[in-house]
Amino acid sequence: MPNKRAAMKDLRQSKKRQARNIKMQTHVKHSYKDIQTLLRMGKTGEATQALLAFQKTADKAARGKSVHRNKANRMKSRLMKRLAGA
Repeated sequence: MPNKRAAMKDLRQSKKRQARNIKMQTHVKHSYKDIQTLLRMGKTGEATQALLAFQKTADKAARGKSVHRNKANRMKSRLMKRLAGA
């Protein structure tokens, strides 16, 4: 446990940031898996709509540094390739 007031505040901020990052990361992962499921089921129309929403969330997560920008771009690219092949 920190002793100084500044260190206590820093700990509080770190916990808030960690919770925010984890929430954003799980949201990105779930969206990614949902699109993969839609593609497996052959629902390309719904997958296209979900992909547009996923791009927005992935970019937002990358902007907030919850997810690395290269990872977000890689995930978007893979989904777009699978959608184009479907």
